[in-house]
Amino acid sequence: MSSQVSLGMPPVGGSVLLADPRGYCAGVDRAVITVEKALDLYGAPVYVRKQIVHNKHVVNNLAARGAIFVEELDEVPEGATVVFSAHGVSPMVHAEAAERQLKTIDATCPLVTKVHHEARRFASDGYRILLIGHEGHEEVEGTAGEAPDHITLVQTPDDVDGLEFPPGTRLSWLSQTTLSVDETMETVSRLRAKFPQLEDPPSDDICYATQNRQVAVKEIAKNADLVIVVGSANSSNSVRLVEVALEAGAKASYRIDDISEIDEAWLDGVQTVGVTSGASVPDDLVQQVLGYLADHGHPDADAVRTADESLIFALPPELRKDMKAAGVAYK
Repeated sequence: MSSQVSLGMPPVGGSVLLADPRGYCAGVDRAVITVEKALDLYGAPVYVRKQIVHNKHVVNNLAARGAIFVEELDEVPEGATVVFSAHGVSPMVHAEAAERQLKTIDATCPLVTKVHHEARRFASDGYRILLIGHEGHEEVEGTAGEAPDHITLVQTPDDVDGLEFPPGTRLSWLSQTTLSVDETMETVSRLRAKFPQLEDPPSDDICYATQNRQVAVKEIAKNADLVIVVGSANSSNSVRLVEVALEAGAKASYRIDDISEIDEAWLDGVQTVGVTSGASVPDDLVQQVLGYLADHGHPDADAVRTADESLIFALPPELRKDMKAAGVAYK
């Protein structure tokens, strides 16, 4: 059983530091439960556009239960049930679903939906929106689709140097919710230095869970020889955790999907191992890592807690309505 370590205190025993919070966030939990409840209610198959969350184990488990993951809606039979992933979709996708008479359940994370609302509002007020994010990421595609004629993508702080707009252009910025907080703020700082008229969104777009996990990994990384981040390669927030760990002082950091990807050589000469996981990772994968470490000379973990998380999002209204009609309880 893990003990808890107060913030800033040296770990008891010093073998393994376990970040807390880690793993599932409210938006991921909601999305995964949405697919599970849809399968229970409607029966298989239930189609899901894109990966419901960016974790291959979650996707594989849901596929085994009867979820069919597709890239685009033309792969879904007309009239079938389709769930939109936690990363959100553009209005064009909603329109296509209506045209194909698909029954849609929108599992978009409410924090992503907030960014969509901000994009529409800024666009309607005539702003050029500088969207900080990664090209090709589903969340960026969904947000950009809300106001395609008003959005310019900014992927790195260095991209700012190449931006030019006519005098008097009204500018605002938004961001993908799963980015590095520090790098995003660096980008915003450089944008503001070049464009003093830049306006902020009403609130920070980077989600609470992304920020909390980055704060936690910074805390364990400064005392760790090695930080292991559990998460899939296409999980933006998991990849960022590796970068943040290295920046915070970890001598080495690696991302793994599961214990099959651990290289035993990583542990050579290592005194303290930090462990965390991305926001779409079920905790059983982390427990397997802790078991592996225990089997290789590192005892049970000491938890380093930097924040408490209690946020819960209600299931999508379309699903709640059908569950109520069927007499099925929901949270």
